[in-house]
Amino acid sequence: RTEEGMAELDAPEAADAVSIVVYSDDADTRREVLSSVGRRAGKGLPEIRWKETATPEALLSEVRAGGCALMILDAEAPKLGGMGIGKMVHDEIDADIPFVLLIARPQDEWLGRWSGAERILPLPVNPRVLSGAVAEILRG
Repeated sequence: RTEEGMAELDAPEAADAVSIVVYSDDADTRREVLSSVGRRAGKGLPEIRWKETATPEALLSEVRAGGCALMILDAEAPKLGGMGIGKMVHDEIDADIPFVLLIARPQDEWLGRWSGAERILPLPVNPRVLSGAVAEILRG
């Protein structure tokens, strides 16, 4: 653990690596995201340096530190869910960081669109759909 609520997956520091932050209070959800996408989202794409965050404070700290290429946010996180924190980052910190929103209820899709999510995907995670969405966003 690098600080409370945040951990970094061991990965070699590659010059062309990108940083992706995963936000969920549920360690199983974070693990599911990491294992679904892996170290590379697709052929020809850079290696991923995963940053796991379990609290809003840890996510905001990561984003403010800079270098975040993508956020994957759990809309079901208590206190401040992925929709709210995604919109906050987009409106107040850096509008250029895209985010994928994971939702448990299909009827929340409109809120995901309101929040500015690049992609809105259902929970539980479908590995093929998530890795495809990450690859498409990184190809940008």
